[in-house]
Amino acid sequence: MISFLEGKIILKRDNFLIVEVGGVGYKVFLSRSSLQRIAEKGENIKLFCYLDIGERSLKLYGFLTFEELEFFEILRNISGVGPKASLEIVSLGKVEEVKKEIEKGNVKFFVDIPGIGAKKAKKIILELSGKLKALTPPLKKEKFPEDEVFLALLNLGFKKEAIKDALSQLPKGVKDAQERIKYALKILGE
Repeated sequence: MISFLEGKIILKRDNFLIVEVGGVGYKVFLSRSSLQRIAEKGENIKLFCYLDIGERSLKLYGFLTFEELEFFEILRNISGVGPKASLEIVSLGKVEEVKKEIEKGNVKFFVDIPGIGAKKAKKIILELSGKLKALTPPLKKEKFPEDEVFLALLNLGFKKEAIKDALSQLPKGVKDAQERIKYALKILGE
């Protein structure tokens, strides 16, 4: 399964890119908002990907952030919401903005998407309301300059608040990520 591509943009169109990776060109469909943020052909790009396997075709969908990919995958699990509609929903704005509209129950937010009427919008809102809490918000650089350390501790099962507290207690002179993790584990173990 293709889950990440890094390569050179060969062609850019309204809804897709062709990205050359190791001499092979991949046609990758992107959301409108992502395409607006991408440079023109000749530039390098990194994309998180979702390979959609249909009866008669394989389509590759690309995302600039892992959070967008996660959101797309959640949308794809809703029956009756295909990859094109999922991509359109992802392109409505930043994932946090879309989450807020879903939490508000704003049906009108989705009605302009082709193939999504009021009935399907209500279904999407109902099914997403609980699932979106599982999406992990991206770490903000200014809050966690040690993203690698924070993520490692989070993956070990520690709670976010406990990690924040432990990281604030680390000695200032320790720069190495492994050493920071060791110190944080000692603090968390107390």
